[in-house]
Amino acid sequence: MQGTVDGFSYGLVTPLVAYLMACLGGALGLRCTTRSMLVAHSWRPGWLALGSAAIGSGIWTMHFIAMMGFTVKGTPIHYDTAMTFASLAVAIVMVGVGIFIVGYRGARGAALFTGGTITGLGIASMHYLGMASMRLDGKLEYNTLTVAASVLIAMVAATAALWAAGQVRGLMWSVGASLVMGLAVSGMHYTGMAALSVHLHTPAGSSEADSPAALLAPMLIGPLAFLLLAGVVVLFDPLMVMGRPAVLPAEHKPGIPAHTAVHHSSPNRMRLRPRRPVGHRGSRTPQNR
Repeated sequence: MQGTVDGFSYGLVTPLVAYLMACLGGALGLRCTTRSMLVAHSWRPGWLALGSAAIGSGIWTMHFIAMMGFTVKGTPIHYDTAMTFASLAVAIVMVGVGIFIVGYRGARGAALFTGGTITGLGIASMHYLGMASMRLDGKLEYNTLTVAASVLIAMVAATAALWAAGQVRGLMWSVGASLVMGLAVSGMHYTGMAALSVHLHTPAGSSEADSPAALLAPMLIGPLAFLLLAGVVVLFDPLMVMGRPAVLPAEHKPGIPAHTAVHHSSPNRMRLRPRRPVGHRGSRTPQNR
């Protein structure tokens, strides 16, 4: 028997909140990725890891907030806890692989394509693994073409987001990119949900059970707390917000003498040149005879 699926049992509340969470995770992740390109290599892995976790957590939180509004008439829905958190791990790891590729190889050419593809596949894998964690008295069936479209949307969205992260610009640039990324990820989610149909094993009966919101809310506490912590890191790091490189002045770089540095901070400053020793050819100081 075909089950009646409702993905908007709370109206527009869950899609809107889910979209905002996807934007938050995307904004934090993109700023961390951009920040990694402005620091020394020793700090880069930490920023990339934080960005991976932020994007993965944001996408995962978006998915399960949206699933709070998902019901199937006639059967209660439960979630396998282990598989639910496994989908979070898959999201963070696969997004991390894509971000590390772009972080070290640059957001262009083959590196961008490879990183975007892996990240997009990670987003799609998280979605369908999260769907597989549902336990209900029925069988989930998917339309192949619609699933393929959702995966393609995820790959394009991830590639565009990583390209935006590689453009080392200010905060507003990343905010705009995160809004687009959140829209694309939400579009991927609801495209995947449009591919779903549920075939019930038994005739529809009473569905009295805990609501999906009551089941999922405790699982969301950890990722939400992490996103809050990542947000605090962003807010208290001025270089993260402004997008300026943390590079030492030239006169303090190892191997470059201070007196040979060229100062560009003011057009009125003179260019300093190394002082020639007395008696050197071209010196204006007369030689002793």
